[in-house]
Amino acid sequence: MTTLTISPKIRPDHLDRLALIYVRQSTPLQVREHTGSAARQYDLAGRARDLGWPTERIQVIDQDQGRSGASSAGRDGFQHLVAQVGLGRAGAVLSLEASRLARSCSDWYRLIEICALTNTLVIDEDGVYDPTVYSDRLLLGFLGTMSEAELHWLRCRLLGGKLEKAREGRLRFRPPTGLVHDAEGRIVFDPDEQVRHAVGLVFDLFEQSTSALAVVRHFAANHLSCPTRLWGGARHAHLVWEPPSHNRVLAILHNPAYAGAYVYGRTKTRSQSLPGEEPRIKGRTRWVRPEDWPFLIPGHHPGYITWERHLQNQRKLDENRTARTEDRRGAPREGAALLQGLVRCGRCGHRMTVRYLKDGSVPSYECRSIHTRYAGPTCQTMRGDEIDAAVAGAFLEAMQPAQLEVSMTALDQIAGRARRLERQWQLTLERARYESELARRRFLAVDPENRLVGRTLERDWNERLAEVERLERDAALRPALSARLVDPKERKRILALAQDLPRIWRATTTSQADRKQLLGYLIKDVTLCRGEEVGTALE
Repeated sequence: MTTLTISPKIRPDHLDRLALIYVRQSTPLQVREHTGSAARQYDLAGRARDLGWPTERIQVIDQDQGRSGASSAGRDGFQHLVAQVGLGRAGAVLSLEASRLARSCSDWYRLIEICALTNTLVIDEDGVYDPTVYSDRLLLGFLGTMSEAELHWLRCRLLGGKLEKAREGRLRFRPPTGLVHDAEGRIVFDPDEQVRHAVGLVFDLFEQSTSALAVVRHFAANHLSCPTRLWGGARHAHLVWEPPSHNRVLAILHNPAYAGAYVYGRTKTRSQSLPGEEPRIKGRTRWVRPEDWPFLIPGHHPGYITWERHLQNQRKLDENRTARTEDRRGAPREGAALLQGLVRCGRCGHRMTVRYLKDGSVPSYECRSIHTRYAGPTCQTMRGDEIDAAVAGAFLEAMQPAQLEVSMTALDQIAGRARRLERQWQLTLERARYESELARRRFLAVDPENRLVGRTLERDWNERLAEVERLERDAALRPALSARLVDPKERKRILALAQDLPRIWRATTTSQADRKQLLGYLIKDVTLCRGEEVGTALE
C-alpha cells in the first residue's frame, strides 16, 4: 500500500460523516481461496482511521461476498451503500479499486453522480478523488471504463480458448448417464453393465412404441428403474436408481451424445431481460435449434445408437407434439378413434380433431380450426365408426402380401423384449446382492467393541438383505423366460394363425394404440369431405 498523507480534499464535513468500506469478491471460491485479497480490502478500515475518520464512523459493508459485480441486481450491500450516499450520510466511499464497486459503467457512473451531488469522496489504494472536481471526475470515469473493459477482455480470452477446444471436440463437460470419461479424457461407455443395459432399453422400447410416455409406462409396469450418475459434490459419480419420469426419458432421447456425436452450443444464455421479467445476473437459458448448433462432430465417441437413428427419433418426437399452433399427428392413444391424428378436412385442409359420442365408444371427427382461430363456423362434422371400418378394411387388404414378414418381425420383437427385461432384472438382483455382501463385509470388519459404528453398519446390512429378499420374491412371481419366449413348434402355430391378419386385428388382446401405430406406418393421412368418397393417402 502506498505511503499515506492527509489529502487536502478531505474536509471536516467529510470526517463528520461515515466512511463506508466496500468489500467484495466475485465467487465463493475466491472468498474461500483468495484470503489475501479479502485481507487487503478489510485493511482499508485502517487507512480510513489514518485519514482522520474515528473508528465509530467507519462502517464495513461486506454483504456482497461471493457475488459478481457485473450488475447491481442481487447486491444488497451495494444498494445499501448507494442509499447511504444518496441520503448524505457518507463522507467517503473506500474500495480497493473501481472493479470492486462495479463492473458495469452504468452502475459506476450512477454512484459517481450521486457522490457528486452529496459531496462524497471516493478513495482507493492510489488516491483520494472528489467527484465535484472536473479532473477527478474525468479520472473516475476512465477508471470505471477500464474496469468494464478489463472484464470484457478477460471474458473474450476465456471464451476464445473455450471455443477453440470445443471446435476440436476437446472441451470437457458432464457426459450423460451411460457415458463416462476414461483416464485419458475420452468419452466411453459406462463400465457398469446394468447402467448400459438400462439406457439401451430406453432406445429399444422407444423404437417399438414411438412414444416417450409409452417407455415410461413400460418401465413402471415392469418395476424397473433408470440410473442417474451424479456429478460434482461429495457424491460425485454416485449412482441413483429411480423410476424414470417423462422428462427424464425425453432428455435421453433428445441427447445427441448417445448417438456418438459431440455437440457444443445446445443452449444459449440471454442476459437481457424482456419486459415484465425480473432481472437476473446470469441470464436465462434457452434451447438452440439443432441446425443452429455451432459445433457438431458426429462419430466423436461410441454411441448407443447411430446418428441416422437419432435423427429418426427426433422426427418421431416432433411428430408426437400436439401444440395448438402446429400440425402434428400426435402419439397413438387408447381412444376408440382409429384415425386419431390422421384425418384432414377435405374443405380447408386442416387436421381434424376427435370428439366422442354416447359413452365414448363412438368417435366423431370435427374440423373446428376456423372456429377456434377466427370464431367462424365449423367446417364439417362426421360420425367416425363407419369411416374407421372402411379405412381398416383398406388397410388389411393392402397388408395381405406382407403378412408373413410382419408376423416374423413381431415374434422376433416379442422374444427380444422378453430377453432384455429378463436381463435387466438379473442385473438389478446382482447389484442388490453385491451391495448386501459389501454391507456384510463392512460390518464384519468393524471392531466388535465399537458398538457405536457396529449398530449403524448392522442396520445397513439388514436393509440390504431386506431389499435382496424383496427382489427375489418379485422375481419368483414373474413368469419364467421360457414361458415368454416362443419355441419352434409354437412359432409355427402362430405363423399359421398370423396368415389370418383380420382375426388378429380384431382380437381383444390387440390394443387400440397398437392398431393406430400400424396404421401410421402405412397411411400418411385420410382426407374427409361430406358427400364424397373417403380418400386415403398412402406413403
